[in-house]
Amino acid sequence: MIKKLDRRTQRLRRHLRIRKKVFGTPEKPRLSIFRSEKHIYAQLIDDTKGHTILSASTLDPELKQKITKTYNREAAREVGKLIAQRALAKGIDQVVFDRGGFKFHGRVKELADAARETGLKF
Repeated sequence: MIKKLDRRTQRLRRHLRIRKKVFGTPEKPRLSIFRSEKHIYAQLIDDTKGHTILSASTLDPELKQKITKTYNREAAREVGKLIAQRALAKGIDQVVFDRGGFKFHGRVKELADAARETGLKF
């Protein structure tokens, strides 16, 4: 009998498959995205050391004043702008994009597009 997998398990399998190929270095870190029901998170990660270089999310105090809802496309766009500004301030202009197993549309696409428009290259 074939067991049907739930969405979370399917996403985690996709994420592991992607992580085999995507690797961040100090010069070109991995832009990792996590999307929950209420919030969206972005991190720049150096996989050689296993350290998070910087992060941004809808929980940041800077964004709490700008956004009214934390779970829509506008909030994801603001997080993308913020992560790109912080990365450029640290001298990072190129990243490797890791969508975390999520499909590339909606909030994930908005975050990526905003980061590109602000100056990140991936």
